[in-house]
Amino acid sequence: MTFTIQNVLLAIDDGYTTSDVQVVDGKIVAVAPNLDVVGDIIDGTNKLLLPGFVNAHTHSSEMWQRGVISILPLELWLAELYDFAPIDTEKVYLSALGTAVETLLSGGTSVVDHLVLIPGQELETIASAVRAYQEVGIRAFIAPLLQDESLSAGLPAGDSSQSHEPFFRSTTATLAIIEEAIKQFHRPDEGVYILVAPTGIQLCTDALFAGCIELSDRYNLCRHSHLLETKAQAKLAQEKYGCSAVTHLKQIGYLGDRTSLAHCVWLNDADITILADTKSTVVHNPLSNLRLGSGIAPILKYRQAGVNVTFGCDGASSNDSQDLLEAIKIGAILHNVTDFDYRHWITPRQAVEMASLGGVKALNLADQLGSITVGKEADLVLYNLTNLSLMPRTDPIGLLVLGRPTNVVDSAWVKGKQIVANGQVTTINVDELRQELFNLSEWTTQRQSPTRTQLEHHYRHIMGLSS
Repeated sequence: MTFTIQNVLLAIDDGYTTSDVQVVDGKIVAVAPNLDVVGDIIDGTNKLLLPGFVNAHTHSSEMWQRGVISILPLELWLAELYDFAPIDTEKVYLSALGTAVETLLSGGTSVVDHLVLIPGQELETIASAVRAYQEVGIRAFIAPLLQDESLSAGLPAGDSSQSHEPFFRSTTATLAIIEEAIKQFHRPDEGVYILVAPTGIQLCTDALFAGCIELSDRYNLCRHSHLLETKAQAKLAQEKYGCSAVTHLKQIGYLGDRTSLAHCVWLNDADITILADTKSTVVHNPLSNLRLGSGIAPILKYRQAGVNVTFGCDGASSNDSQDLLEAIKIGAILHNVTDFDYRHWITPRQAVEMASLGGVKALNLADQLGSITVGKEADLVLYNLTNLSLMPRTDPIGLLVLGRPTNVVDSAWVKGKQIVANGQVTTINVDELRQELFNLSEWTTQRQSPTRTQLEHHYRHIMGLSS
């Protein structure tokens, strides 16, 4: 955990500079040319060093269904997802390994896993993901996905009367599970953090939100949720609260500088002002928003209002990838069609800062991570600028963000520990992982989802679609 990266390209305000970076005991201790060597020597010639990105919203276990769920809106897509969700902790472990590897090899050193829990094996599910992330060595923010209402409650009633089956587990029992998870697994010194993470207003009661707020305050934990991903959720919020979901979350005290909110597609100007005032973070998931037809989040408005914005891949069956560089590219340039004033558009350098410093701000760690600064922990990624997909030589960050870089991560460190070297993850056997993922899956195309069939007529009715 002590090394010197020599002659590496660093981004500075007016361009780039060639420098050395020295890391001792996992922290950056010096950034300057021609440093005296300490520890191992890393050759940074023709390489770019950036702080690690944050994959700030995903669901690792969705890996088992990527590429197979029909082209559907979120509410019906979820129904099919739930009908075929893995109920095996070994699969949870393997898909967390895969999520970590794909995140690392696309520039991410941290992952926020909104982890779907196996009913009756909730703590075992979390333990499986923790084991995977610790083996790989990525910094893991595990946000066990919580709900206390059944899936059908996530749809607005419209002009019909709806009754819903009670959720199989009580709110009190759910909160007890999360408190036990905090006690067992929240180990920031070991790179594992537990977040309180009600899935969103669509499937959570105020009692669940209140319990999560209390746990968050008592244990100093960050908070994570979906927010207004779809038009249906915006309709539901008006039915439930008689006001916007953002106003309601502010009223109950859920928003704040330790709160990150995934999607945020269907917000109005007043909602945006609330997010800015409360210092809440928006996690932009452009690929899943497009895949599920959810809409285009008003990211440029968020940025102009002073809201912190970062990027997530979302789950690997609503994207269907964990390529963070792809999410950053689409998340940056998608909005060039939403605002004619090009001075508001996101530049490659701004995108990189959103993905790194913006990501750790959401996790209350901006004083420890997110930039190549003396005193911060060494979560770093080294990119090979001689790779064909980053040629010819122009602007390195422009090539990284606007191009289609493949196999460009040369090395990566988390807390100063090298876990990628020469483009390969060094902590686990990725070939064995690939073989296990292959062996435990099968080629498949069309599946019949009974829950989707059950919900589809009502969904089409409330959304004003023909029968």
